[in-house]
Amino acid sequence: MGRTYIVEESVGQYISSISLQGKSFVSGLLIGQCSSQKDYVILATRTPPKEEQNENLKHPKAKLDTLDEEWVTEHASQVSRMLPGGLVVLGIFIITALELADDFQTVLRRLIFSVEKSMNRKRLWTVTEEEVSERVILHLCSSTKKLSCRTYDVHDPKSSARPADWKYQNRVSTSWLSLECTVHVNIHIPLSATSVSYSLEKNTKSGLVCWAKQIENGVYLINGQVKDEDCDLLEGQKKSRGNTQATAHSFDVRVLTQLPLSSDHRSTATVQICSGSVNLRGDVKCRAFIHSSRPKVKDAVQAVKRDILNTVADRCEILFEDLLLNETPEKKNYELPHRVFIPLPGSAIRLCDYKFGDESAEEIRDHFSEMLDHEIQVEDLEIAEEVNTACVTSSVRSEAPLTDTGEEQPQQPNETPIASKIQQNIGAIAAIAVAVLAAGISFHYFSD
Repeated sequence: MGRTYIVEESVGQYISSISLQGKSFVSGLLIGQCSSQKDYVILATRTPPKEEQNENLKHPKAKLDTLDEEWVTEHASQVSRMLPGGLVVLGIFIITALELADDFQTVLRRLIFSVEKSMNRKRLWTVTEEEVSERVILHLCSSTKKLSCRTYDVHDPKSSARPADWKYQNRVSTSWLSLECTVHVNIHIPLSATSVSYSLEKNTKSGLVCWAKQIENGVYLINGQVKDEDCDLLEGQKKSRGNTQATAHSFDVRVLTQLPLSSDHRSTATVQICSGSVNLRGDVKCRAFIHSSRPKVKDAVQAVKRDILNTVADRCEILFEDLLLNETPEKKNYELPHRVFIPLPGSAIRLCDYKFGDESAEEIRDHFSEMLDHEIQVEDLEIAEEVNTACVTSSVRSEAPLTDTGEEQPQQPNETPIASKIQQNIGAIAAIAVAVLAAGISFHYFSD
């Protein structure tokens, strides 16, 4: 028996309304949440067309050799930034005029693995063994209206397609619980004589990996309490009979990061000569959403953790992309984009985007519409953070590139370590010289 997908009815209406308009196919993403028993699909968004794609495909021959795998993968990466904790890209959909042949299935299989690999590459967290690793491919034949749903285990390169159940249901998007927290980020990244020559991007990412371990090992208070991870999240919550509005439940989460020290753990201090540092600090707003069907505390905590890690990593990535695109001159302080929350129409869930101080609300609205193919109003935007809430500060003694260009960094000259050692021990050398001089004077005095 394959997996079951509980799908919001509006998702089915959206997919059915997409017209091929002479194209051989239309592809897109499916967004929702995984659980051990079933997956919930709350949103579908088609892949935006590339500006240079003006192919005139008058005859509906379902040839997927024109499917731009890189473009679809990039769209998935962009959309994943706009998802709060708990939501993921569950898979892809494809609409064609004809039935899919075996070679089409191979193309789609390769695409679903490529999408997952692209998103995994940027994550600061690792997938646990208990998590669902199946991703879905939904195919709709526009002429016959036949729907087929298959899944692949993206953690198994040799996995084959498995059939899955695709069930539409009303009000799937309204039965969700929200978790909110504000996290103070203060990351200090010392730069050694070697790492100082690396790009600011590479050094920042290296520091984020260490910080991510603190977030993973932190203590999470839900409404001021530490709860057992296997407990029901709604335990103790009053629920009136017949009341299905689980959206009223909102939880306040606080994060306590702890030092990895205990009675049975030895700590060693390391002395490192630094030629500079990178500091990332500020307060970031985090939100996560989980479905209200028997939610566990561990599911809620995991969703919050990943939103914290994702939002900080995404902001840094957006900053470095902006620096590379605009060829920003080197400076000491860089403003990280702040978070903007956007309501999903007809849902209790809020998606997000990121905004620099000089960007307008209209630009955010247009970007949202382009990426998710849904219209929103400017007044619906919720700017959760003030401008300059979070920033990256760089202090280095030598020039280094801002972004990682992929080129090999030059090796440090051999004289540098020797010179630095001489500088370190110059006091000791001076003391020895004085002692030798004093001994020589004493010997000369007593000889006389």
